[in-house]
Amino acid sequence: MHILCDGGIFIALDRQLTKQDHNRNLFFNSIHEMFWGFGIAFHSSYAIIPLFLKELDAPIIIISSIAGIFVVGSSIPQIITAFVGRNIRNMKFSVIVAHGCILPPILLAGFVFIQTGLTGSAGWMFYFSCYILFTLGLGIVFPLWADFLDTVHLADKRGQFFGISFLFNCMAGLLGGITVKKLLSSSIVFPVNFGYGLIIYAVSIACATSLFIFYRTTTNVRHSDSKSLTDFFGEIRQILKRDHNFRNYIFSRILLTVNYPAISLYAVYAQDKLNFAMSEAGTFTIIFMSVAGLSGYATGKFGDRFGHKHAMVLVFLSYLGALVSALLATSILHAYIIFVFLGLGMGGWLTSAMSLIYEFAGDRDKKIYFALTDSLTAPFVLLSIILTGICVPLYGMEIVFIGIGIFLVLGILSLVFITKDPKVVHTKFESTPLV
Repeated sequence: MHILCDGGIFIALDRQLTKQDHNRNLFFNSIHEMFWGFGIAFHSSYAIIPLFLKELDAPIIIISSIAGIFVVGSSIPQIITAFVGRNIRNMKFSVIVAHGCILPPILLAGFVFIQTGLTGSAGWMFYFSCYILFTLGLGIVFPLWADFLDTVHLADKRGQFFGISFLFNCMAGLLGGITVKKLLSSSIVFPVNFGYGLIIYAVSIACATSLFIFYRTTTNVRHSDSKSLTDFFGEIRQILKRDHNFRNYIFSRILLTVNYPAISLYAVYAQDKLNFAMSEAGTFTIIFMSVAGLSGYATGKFGDRFGHKHAMVLVFLSYLGALVSALLATSILHAYIIFVFLGLGMGGWLTSAMSLIYEFAGDRDKKIYFALTDSLTAPFVLLSIILTGICVPLYGMEIVFIGIGIFLVLGILSLVFITKDPKVVHTKFESTPLV
């Protein structure tokens, strides 16, 4: 055994994670998620950002793209990050540094809106540019974060680890939602109030990131898994050719990409229909976070016992419930129900999507599977955004929501009948380049 340092950033190269280490990491990861949950309440893609852009008179295609651009933007750097990540020896240090990429655009946007009160076309174009840079930064973070998290929990307690962590995320998000409601209904004028929210979000990210220092991992410092770029893309081709079940999962996810524009439109659609105050975004956040926390925990436990693919089916049934609730909404109470279903879906999504990636990858490189999932679905997310932006002005949101609902049903059926649970049916093959 080669010991580099005990108890700090550098530890044994072949150190095995113990149950005590798992519980310690769960404790710090829960606090980490609490900071994220509180902060993201000020920058949610399902309520705050869409209503903020609507207030700035942004076009509907921009508003509907927010949840989708999150996926598209973050997917762009992921394949490169997955390759470069193989040559990174200190995983903990790399994931901390990577998180620094997402802070500058958030801080810049916050300070500009506070100092200048930018509104109108200039306001939404400036913010949207910062948002794109933010999502690109997340594309650097995600593969490294996924690889790092794989070293801090026990595989047989994976669903529990993510479920409990995301439960604390949502508990803190509940407090964040209350704070958002007070901020938006205060005497602070628009868009300065939104700028303060962005600064709070950035500070929360910085605090959450600093906690990675205290995690214990199996391979904080590891021997380089260096391969040439040719070998790397050969491994990608091998996965796509031989892992049939993963391909089926990607097909299901492609059908379900229509959900992203809908997530960003629910708050705007409900406001147009019911004419409520913008401060209701805080109430939506409170409801969402309350339900999402319970959903994340329950989905993790359910997935550990019955399979995370089946948990994913429940997730998208919840998304379908949100869509139907939006179409039938006639009062503010019905608007709240939209966000109950959305909380059930997005809370469970965090747990089941992460767990499925690890189960599909097995002993292979998690970064590749993480990057492939987002990269292969991103073009279809972009297509959904464009089609939604074209169709809403022509046919109205109701018709578009009905079309989205049809694809959600098809995607759910594909998950149920075509995609097998990778925990039960796992594709095994040698990691040798294809010839």
